[in-house]
Amino acid sequence: MKKNVAPPPGYLFSRSYTNYVFILLFLLYLFDYADRMVVSSLGPFIQKEWHLNDKQLSMFLSVIYWSIVALTFPASILVDRWSRRKTIGIMAALWSVASLACAFTNNFRQLFIARLFIGVGESGYAPGGTAMIAGMYPERKRSLMMGIWNAAIPLGSALGVALGGIIATHWGWRHAFGLVALPGFVVAVLFFFVRDYKTVSLVKNGNNSEKKGKIRMGLKDIVAEFVERPSLLFTYLGITGVVFVTNSILFWLATYFNRMYGLPMDKAGPRASLVMLLALIGAPIGGFITDRWKRTRPNARLLFPAISTFLSAIFLFLAFVVFSGSMQYVMLLLMGVCISAFIPAAAAVTQDLVHPGLRATSYAIAVVIQNLLGSSLGPLVVGAISDKHGIQQGMSILPLFLVLAAVLFFTGSFKYQKDVSTVEEIPLEAR
Repeated sequence: MKKNVAPPPGYLFSRSYTNYVFILLFLLYLFDYADRMVVSSLGPFIQKEWHLNDKQLSMFLSVIYWSIVALTFPASILVDRWSRRKTIGIMAALWSVASLACAFTNNFRQLFIARLFIGVGESGYAPGGTAMIAGMYPERKRSLMMGIWNAAIPLGSALGVALGGIIATHWGWRHAFGLVALPGFVVAVLFFFVRDYKTVSLVKNGNNSEKKGKIRMGLKDIVAEFVERPSLLFTYLGITGVVFVTNSILFWLATYFNRMYGLPMDKAGPRASLVMLLALIGAPIGGFITDRWKRTRPNARLLFPAISTFLSAIFLFLAFVVFSGSMQYVMLLLMGVCISAFIPAAAAVTQDLVHPGLRATSYAIAVVIQNLLGSSLGPLVVGAISDKHGIQQGMSILPLFLVLAAVLFFTGSFKYQKDVSTVEEIPLEAR
C-alpha cells in the first residue's frame, strides 16, 4: 500500500497537485476575461442588427464592472468564511452559463441582463483565486505565482477579442458568446473536485496561541486589519493609480492611433493590443524579480512596484510628450512590459498584510477601490480632456498618475516590515 508522502516545506499538497490546481485557476481567469471582453469585437455586428448607439454598446461591458463593485464583498466573505473551492466553482459555472445565455438574447435588455449575470459570477473570482494561490504556495514563491496567474488577464482578453471577431464573421455573433462560454464551464466542473485548505478561524494571538489561547476577533479587530496597516492602504491606492492608466490605454490607444496617424481600426486595434499583451512578459518577470529580491530586501514587494511604475511613467511621458512615430511606439512597448510588472508584488502584499482568514476580503477591497477610482474613471477623464483639448492632451496626463502611484508604493515600503510583523501567523490545514 502506498504511503502518504508529506508535501514539501511551505506547500499544502504535493508540488504536482498544487500545480494542477493552479492550472485550473489560470484557465478560469483566462476564460473569465475571454467571456468579459468578447463583446468588444462583437459591437459592430450587434449594432447593425439592433440599431444601438455607442453608449448602449459600451454598457454591455460597463455592467460587468458595476456588478463586480456591488458584489465582490459578499462573494469574498463566502470565499473566506465558507469555501474557496465551492465558491469559485459556483461563480465560474454561473458566468459561463450567463455567457451562453447571451447567445439566445433578442434585444438590448435581454443582453444587458445576461451580461449583468456574467459580472455576478466574476465578482469574487479575483479575491478567491488570489487567496487560494497565497495559501497553496510557499510565501517565498507568492509574487512569482501571482505574476504567472495575472498573465491570464491580457491573454484571456486577447483571446476573447480575437475569437469573437473570427466566430462572428463566419457564424454570427451569437455563436461567439456560446463558444467562449463552454470551456469555462468544463473547468468550473473540474474545480468542484479539487482539494483546498480549511477555512481559517478568525482568532487573535495566533502567534502565541499555546501561551495565551485563541481569542475570537470582533468587528473592530477585523476592521483594524485593513485600516491600521498603512502599507496596505498605500498598496490599495497605488494599484488604483496604475489601473487608472492601464484602462485608459486599453480604451483609448487604438483611437489615438486612428486619429493621430490615420490608421484604420483593423490596424490600430492590433497595434494597440500588442502594447498591453506585453503583460505576458512583464507580470511573470516582475514576480520572479520581487521574490528573489525579497530574500535580501524584506520590503521588496513595495519597492519593486515603486521602481517599475516610475519607469513606466518615464516611458509613457517619452511616448506622448517627447517622441512620435516609430520611436513613440518603442516607448509604448517598453511601457507595456514595465506597467504590468507591479501586479504580482502588489497582489502578494494584499495577502501578506492581513489575517489568513481575511485574504479574499483584502483583495476584494483592492478590487472595489480600483474599479471605482481607476477602471471606471480613467477612460472618462481622458475622454473629457480629449473632447476639449484633443486626444493627444488627454493621453499626456497619464504619466502623472503613474508617478503618483509610484510615490504611494514607495511610501508604503517604509511601513511594510513593521506592518507584516503584526500579522497573525496561523498555519493552514489541507482539507
